[in-house]
Amino acid sequence: MPDKARNVVLVHGAWADGSSWSEVIERLQKDGFKVTAVQMPMNSLPDDIERVRRVLSVQDGPTIVAGHSFGGAVITGLGSNAPNVIGLVYIAAFAPDKGETMKALLSAKPQPPGASAARPDSFGYLWLDTEGVVKYFAQDLHQDKARVLAAIQKPIAVTEISSDVPFEDPAWKFFPSWYQVSEQDMMIPPEAERFMASRAKAIVTSVKASHVAMISHPKETTELIEKAAAEASKMSRPAVTA
Repeated sequence: MPDKARNVVLVHGAWADGSSWSEVIERLQKDGFKVTAVQMPMNSLPDDIERVRRVLSVQDGPTIVAGHSFGGAVITGLGSNAPNVIGLVYIAAFAPDKGETMKALLSAKPQPPGASAARPDSFGYLWLDTEGVVKYFAQDLHQDKARVLAAIQKPIAVTEISSDVPFEDPAWKFFPSWYQVSEQDMMIPPEAERFMASRAKAIVTSVKASHVAMISHPKETTELIEKAAAEASKMSRPAVTA
């Protein structure tokens, strides 16, 4: 049985980077965890998965990997051989199943309100307009802080989120999982979050938060990650079914 995880790897979502985890990182470090926030290229899903895999491979022991939003699809894509991982944490995140595609997940009805704020540029990347960030992405933050998030956002390649490439066996079939639902999410419908969490047989909590719960509710987000770190080593890996 592996030791308790003291390493945490954090995976950001679209329109964000590793700094989106700053307040969670500060709390985890204060509690003695070694923390790494991955900076993904967001040019293609395989490249993002490979970047996370490299970071995981250099951890010095049992590790919890947490993904926010699109980052959940990335950690799901790690499959059964995620280096050093003993547990997964999803924060208002996609948790695809085998055979699903990003295009299908993002085009599912009903469309969340935040979908209307996405703006493609002439280089093949997708941005959120500033008012969309304030109104839909981070509506529970002070507007000044939300506007900073809009200013520093990292765009995602349109081809990455419109991909028809199906996912292989998801990592949540092989590792115990936890899921934090954002009940006021306007980017991923909370009902879809609950469905994905249930399907993954994740341990579910919820917060009255926007899509960016790790920023607006860092205490609760940190507590869930630390709960996973404490419990994952004691849990059996899920029985894989077809």
